[in-house]
Amino acid sequence: MPAIDLSLDRIRLLQAQLPPYTRPTCHIAGTNGKGSVSALLHSILRASGSSVPLTVGRFNSPHLVTIRDSIILNDAPVSPAAYNQARNHVENVDSSHGIGASNFELLTCTALYLFERARADVVVLEVGMGGRLDATNIVPDDCILASALTAVDLDHQAFLGTSISAIAREKASIARPGKPFVLGQQSHPEVEPVMREVVERIGGDVLIAPEVELRGWDESIDGPYPAATGEFVPPVPQPIEAHLSCFAEPLRALLPLHGAHQLANLSTALGVVSALLTHPSSTCLREHLHITPASIAQGIRNTTWTGRLSFRKVTLAPPSGLSCLVLADGAHNPASAHTLAAYLSPHLARTPAPAITFLLALSHSPPKRPHETLAPLLGLSIPRLAVALLPFSPPEKMPWVHPEPFAELRATVNELAPQAEVYEPDARAMPQAQLSEALTWAAQRQQREGGLIVVAGSLYLVGDFYRLLEGIQAAG
Repeated sequence: MPAIDLSLDRIRLLQAQLPPYTRPTCHIAGTNGKGSVSALLHSILRASGSSVPLTVGRFNSPHLVTIRDSIILNDAPVSPAAYNQARNHVENVDSSHGIGASNFELLTCTALYLFERARADVVVLEVGMGGRLDATNIVPDDCILASALTAVDLDHQAFLGTSISAIAREKASIARPGKPFVLGQQSHPEVEPVMREVVERIGGDVLIAPEVELRGWDESIDGPYPAATGEFVPPVPQPIEAHLSCFAEPLRALLPLHGAHQLANLSTALGVVSALLTHPSSTCLREHLHITPASIAQGIRNTTWTGRLSFRKVTLAPPSGLSCLVLADGAHNPASAHTLAAYLSPHLARTPAPAITFLLALSHSPPKRPHETLAPLLGLSIPRLAVALLPFSPPEKMPWVHPEPFAELRATVNELAPQAEVYEPDARAMPQAQLSEALTWAAQRQQREGGLIVVAGSLYLVGDFYRLLEGIQAAG
């Protein structure tokens, strides 16, 4: 029996004992891109208050560094004191009523409690897994401003179904009667008909996200073009153009999130923005909003989404003291691995005899196999390839999550890239120490051969990487 028991029964009982949730909410489902869409939408809303900035809440999962990262108010995670007070209250209510809510249900109720207490003007809520039976789907119909569906692909098949259609059905079931449902760009044609069937049965209104295209750099809008230096450097923001039916002129902005897939994610976010400006169900909110092309462009430009195609210049602690360039990306399933590979591929093509050092960990998540996720990355044309195989620290409040065994990872790497240099740190050490050891090895290799270090395969490993950086900065 799976360790995750998808049901709304427990959280309904728990939420009924807590203050009613009344915040206007945008609800985001999908396999890949949910977090990026929610980050973009959050930033746009923050830039779009009528006289003072809107109070905007955001809920994402899993967390990256600490569990508080899941709950954002305005521009930062909630404080430890606020989180602990709210979490303790929710846990006490759960215990006193004998409900036995899961950790994710407790976290979701904690987030809703904090957003309600802060009287957030708008909340952006990311689905945890699936949609129909996800804990976030407890939010009342009256609170939902718009729902959205990002790219659907195979993931979590043990819980959501083994086909794209089955997974799309689960995710589209966050639709609400009389409310807009924004369909983001999809790579599988079967998603749209399933989505339309589900949304129309529920009584929602389907909206197709607008097209977002790359455009040329315009110094009159974008400023001077940054000079390129070095073999691998963080790329400049992507200049984009989009046509929203609510504006007469095209929207032009700089998108700081890297990769072609972020155009699709921005498209979904702009679809939600368009729904907020045009759909009858959002009329009461519009007097508080001041969404203009300028505020949207500012919000897009201000967006950050840590751990997704994120470049970091790292100076390691003594005795090595080496500096290295690291790309951290939470690619953890075949679709997101293809996205990372597509991002790396043109950089490799421009570099003679390129070198890449992957620091990899994967979650053990059958029926998903390591081969499916690693094939896009290790199949790249990389003459000088090295791979470090790593575990990750047990995620806080997520006891069902475990890393893939080393033997399985090693066999997969040997099959896909027999020419690769493989590094395994001391397995007796704690995961954070193994990562530190592997990063030192990778930095030494980068110093000798150039190239790029890529931390990928699991958001939990990326979280370990950022915790390691915090430790280095605190010590230095």
